[in-house]
Amino acid sequence: MKLISGGVCAAKGFTANGVHCGIRKNKTKKDLALIYSAVPACAAAVYTTNLVKGAPLLVTKAHLADGHAQAVICNSGNANTCNANGVEIAEQMSALTAEKLGIAPQDVVVASTGVIGQPLNIEPIAAGMDALVQGLSADGGTAAAEAIMTTDVARKEVAVEFTVGGKTCRLGGIAKGSGMIHPNMATMLVFLTTDAAVSAEMLRKALRTDIASTFNMISIDGDTSTNDMVTVLANGMAGNPEITAEGEDFASFMQALNTVTVHLCRMIAGDGEGATKLLECRVTGAASLETARTVAKSVICSSLLKAAMFGADANWGRVLCAIGYSGADVDVSRVDVAFCSAKGTIAVCKNGAGVDFSEEKAKEILLEKEIEILVGLNSGDSEATAWGCDLTYDYVKINGDYRT
Repeated sequence: MKLISGGVCAAKGFTANGVHCGIRKNKTKKDLALIYSAVPACAAAVYTTNLVKGAPLLVTKAHLADGHAQAVICNSGNANTCNANGVEIAEQMSALTAEKLGIAPQDVVVASTGVIGQPLNIEPIAAGMDALVQGLSADGGTAAAEAIMTTDVARKEVAVEFTVGGKTCRLGGIAKGSGMIHPNMATMLVFLTTDAAVSAEMLRKALRTDIASTFNMISIDGDTSTNDMVTVLANGMAGNPEITAEGEDFASFMQALNTVTVHLCRMIAGDGEGATKLLECRVTGAASLETARTVAKSVICSSLLKAAMFGADANWGRVLCAIGYSGADVDVSRVDVAFCSAKGTIAVCKNGAGVDFSEEKAKEILLEKEIEILVGLNSGDSEATAWGCDLTYDYVKINGDYRT
């Protein structure tokens, strides 16, 4: 298992591109992305549990009912949500893509991200299709990653190389997500591609298993988006025997998938709107996995703790407070808390009570860009990790005039 370059184009047979077609007013920002597999691929997806769902999710879910896809089209700048003709526009995006690629509209995954409730004009998308398709290349992953960004500051792409059935396989992904992030299924928009041969059934199983410990463990602001979706396409061009059941090959694939998704989780959390720090809460010694996950997510979601981390204030009481209202069955008298960064580790709580520590050392540790919040429950062997970011003045600035 090793990290490689290429993002969604690292796997054999995948090309991508991103262009500015005119949805966004800023002509320097790409707003239309395309990912294409040279051959039909098995596919799976997970979607937001928000009752308000973007039209593209409804269309994609119908298209993936047969477990196959060959292309992904995504626009940014407009979420195509709560629009009377949203489904019609999403279907038109699929049809335009299919026509240019010579594939069936039902084999197109369609996605949108941006402002909710604004009508989406199909004309810029139609006008941009020729350039989008003609520019498809094995080096186009970065352009596609840029085209799905909204308030993201940094593009998010990663890929790994691994072995299945004696064959070298690759799996890569791109993601967008900076605000309105508190997933309840998956998160933001994430597109994954692999040349490993995996059945649609096992892809679905792999994805649903993985997101429980990765994308569902992120929170930027406590808001679950209407357009969250994670999709994975597996075209089998690596030539390995198709993975159709659990076993050594499936475990190798799961490890590759998890490596990519954890990297994307950290990128998303570190690029939260207005964020200056990546926060990682690691809970150990829990009586159950559910307890570990509940506690880790509760700590990461605490606005008071997030604000304290912005100010480099070792206010560990806010950690215990978040544990206390998490709903998890925890013996608070056993809880240990420490803060950790590149500058070192400092214990601030032992057995549910404060311990003497240097405020100066704590400040030095918490001024770093990546902070670990270590919680020991000392009640079992289960553990979990959650990711988030600090809460800054800029978050309010960004969302105070997001639409206008």
